[in-house]
Amino acid sequence: MKKMMAALFLLAAVSTQVKAQNFQVHYDFGKGREYVTTTLELFKVDKWGNTFAFIDYDFNYGDKKSPALSYMEFARCLNFWGGPFSAQIEYNGGLIGRATTTNFAGESYAINNAWLVGVDYFMHNADFSKTLNLKVLAKDIIGKNYTPQFTAVWGMQLLDKKVTLCGFADLWWEKGTYTASGDDANPVFITEPQFWYNFTSNFSAGSEVEIASNFGGIKGFKVCPTLAVKWNF
Repeated sequence: MKKMMAALFLLAAVSTQVKAQNFQVHYDFGKGREYVTTTLELFKVDKWGNTFAFIDYDFNYGDKKSPALSYMEFARCLNFWGGPFSAQIEYNGGLIGRATTTNFAGESYAINNAWLVGVDYFMHNADFSKTLNLKVLAKDIIGKNYTPQFTAVWGMQLLDKKVTLCGFADLWWEKGTYTASGDDANPVFITEPQFWYNFTSNFSAGSEVEIASNFGGIKGFKVCPTLAVKWNF
C-alpha cells in the first residue's frame, strides 16, 4: 500500500499549496497471511515541488495479532522550474518482528535502508482525471547492492469521481531476496493496483491486489488480494 497519492501532483496545476492525507485498513487474503495492514499516507504540493510519505503496519504477531511489521517511505520531488520533469530523492526502511514469516526462521530483522535518486516524468489528460508518473531511479540498498529502479504510478477517476483506479509498479534487482543473505542480485517486481468506490469525498471502500515476484523472502510469483476501507482527511 504505497505511492498511490503521488499521482496527485496533478493538483499543482490549480494550486501551489495542496495537501492530502488518508488512512487505509486492509484485510489480506493472501495464502499464509490473513491479517490486517494499516497504511497512513501524506501528500503535499508546494511551490518547490511535492512531498509524499507513508507508513505501513502489519498486525500479524501471535494470537493477539499485534503489530509486527513497520515499513515507511519518504519521497521528495523537486520542481520549481515547471514542466513535466522533477528531480526525486527517496528513503525506504523498516523492521519485521520475530516469528512473522517462515522465510527467515522466525527471526526479527531490519528491512534494509535504501536511498533512491532520479527523475520523475508526469503525464495527464486535459482535465487531470487520468495521470501517470514514470520514474527512473538509482537505488542504494545499504549493505547489499546498487541497482536501477523503474517505477510507474497511475491514477484514474471514473463515473463522476465515484470510482478511483490507482496503483504502482516497481522493478529493481536485489541480493538476498529469498534468504537473509546472498550474492546474486535477483529481479524483484511488485505492483499493487487498487480499486475504490467513493461513497463520499471522505469515505471509500474497495480492494488492492499485491502481485509480486521474488519479493519479501518469497521466491517466484505470489498474488495477495485485500478488502479495504479508506478515510480521506
